[in-house]
Amino acid sequence: MKKLLLAAIFVSLLISARCTDTLSVCSPNGNICVKIWLQKNLAYSVYHKGNLIVAPSLMDLLLANGKSFSVNNSIKSTSFKKEAQQIISPVPEKRKIIRDVYNELSIQFKQPYKVLFRVYDDGVAYRFITQFKDSITIENEVAEFHFPGSPAAFFPGIHKRDDADIFHTSFEEQYPLRKLDSIAPDEMAYTPVLLVPATNPKIAITESDLDDYPGMFLNGSNGAILKGVFAKYPLEEKLTEGGYPQALVTKRADYIAKTKGSRSFPWRVLIIAEEDKQLPSNDIVYRLGSPSRIEDASWIKPGKSTDEWTININLFNVNFKTGINTASYKYYIDFAKRFGFTRIMMDAGWSDNLDLFKTNPDINMDSIIQYAHEKGIKINMWTLAYTLDRQLDSALDRFNKWGVDFIMTDFIDRDDQKTVNFYARIAKACADHKIMIMYHGAYPQKGFNRTYPNNITREGVQGSEYNMWSNKTTPPHDVTLPYTRMLAGSLDYEPLVFNNTTQKQFRNIEGMVMTQGTRSHQLAMFAVYDNPMQIFGGNPSQAWLEPAFTELMGSLPTTWDETNIIDGKAGEYIVTARQKGSDWYIGAMTDWSARDIDLKFDFLAEGNYKATICKDGVNAERYAADYILADEVVKKKDTMHFHLAPGGGFFVRLLKQ
Repeated sequence: MKKLLLAAIFVSLLISARCTDTLSVCSPNGNICVKIWLQKNLAYSVYHKGNLIVAPSLMDLLLANGKSFSVNNSIKSTSFKKEAQQIISPVPEKRKIIRDVYNELSIQFKQPYKVLFRVYDDGVAYRFITQFKDSITIENEVAEFHFPGSPAAFFPGIHKRDDADIFHTSFEEQYPLRKLDSIAPDEMAYTPVLLVPATNPKIAITESDLDDYPGMFLNGSNGAILKGVFAKYPLEEKLTEGGYPQALVTKRADYIAKTKGSRSFPWRVLIIAEEDKQLPSNDIVYRLGSPSRIEDASWIKPGKSTDEWTININLFNVNFKTGINTASYKYYIDFAKRFGFTRIMMDAGWSDNLDLFKTNPDINMDSIIQYAHEKGIKINMWTLAYTLDRQLDSALDRFNKWGVDFIMTDFIDRDDQKTVNFYARIAKACADHKIMIMYHGAYPQKGFNRTYPNNITREGVQGSEYNMWSNKTTPPHDVTLPYTRMLAGSLDYEPLVFNNTTQKQFRNIEGMVMTQGTRSHQLAMFAVYDNPMQIFGGNPSQAWLEPAFTELMGSLPTTWDETNIIDGKAGEYIVTARQKGSDWYIGAMTDWSARDIDLKFDFLAEGNYKATICKDGVNAERYAADYILADEVVKKKDTMHFHLAPGGGFFVRLLKQ
């Protein structure tokens, strides 16, 4: 009966489309519907279970010759498509098998372009497709998002640097919850932005399949409207001074992109969730990314790594001088081998930042590479983006010679068209050399990791390193990220784990970096945050002193067969369950509120599971590093009670017996 009803709806919509410029398309389950019309301008609205959730919003591309796509235009034809397929992810951040089920409306205009609307059960996306014979110049894009009522938003506003234009950002802001009408027209945020209406559903705005085109920012309006903003094309740049030079734009063009006349433009995405807990497991952005351009991705090997940057290699209980030197990196290799890590990072300082062929004289790369090979440990290497771009082919050849199959490149801090093309060029070159890459000082992946799965993760997040110089990275921030930043792709937070403090105890001390919140809160991040290349940013000398805890951390997978969010609320708490084979891994974190959680194991298969539990100790609210490790046997019918201290959490590893 339901199938017959949907078929009737599609027939009526098709007849309607031929008679008028007003069109509609609904999700497979019928809960989400989009209405599109062309009168003076092209506009759309979105309904959820019959209720208006996105008010009429304009969409358009503006060409440099003054032409608007929608003004003085008309619809030539329309077509509908129902799609139900599966995507097999070679690097499964959330799940191995991804269901890609949607209804699609294609609108062909008399001008040489069309618009696609895809409606899923968990969101809506639209994109422009142009069909010009010659190249085109895009002066601007109209992407408006109007909302009924007076919603709030988690709005990661950008703070302008004195020496750069507003579009120069590392994409590492906080996500304060603000009333939408308090956000002024000159305030700008990058996406995702999560809308919080008075009643659910929540709506996240982002984009996917960003290619040869600038990324979308959002401006406020002192009302219930957000408007897309795009960096103009850079015409002139200057190189900054100091140890980490990067190109700052000093002059921009009057257009946002010059590009091919026949192409698809990025998807504008609205993620729609009736409950907060539906957001962190949503993978619509990945589904909308272009299919992989790597024919055989079997060489891409996710894993766990160490990094020494945040602690400044402040090791102890050793018989050598610590620092950026051969002995310290061999120590890291020994640590990785002992505790189940697959890699170590050699971060900034192993070479001259401006010349990857000028190795630090205190480092013997041949000795380090040989030692790592003997231990079965891989080496990751940091690069400065400006330098990597200049020395790309020769540097990648050198990395191949050393057996390095993963690099980081850093200090990019832009997403205009020129910079977006830099990401693609670097990823392709690395793929040709069978090298994985992580971008730091970077915008989120936005589906790029489907296109280039060797781009295994990105930063674009305010993570552990901020504890070096600020007190911003707090438990409330930590439990906001899964509902906001993580919607656009995996993130490299690099949990510190060991120096844990309460809010009042926290200090910035070089080489003795602290984290706010409990030890269990930090450990839970390895399950809560999507990141196929999880990196432990803490001090291995401390970790050696707590072998049971460190063995648990080192045993955790980084890719998953399935992800379920058991419970949660944006900015307050989250409980995440991840499946790997027949085993499960559960992480929970809370904000500064103490919280009691009863964890039901009804998602398990029948039989016994060995549960290794890390939870807040009885004194964790005063001494945040206090935790309890225990083993129990649990079954599907069992329930386990947890008390989370302020800034606390818990972690459970369930191994099928």
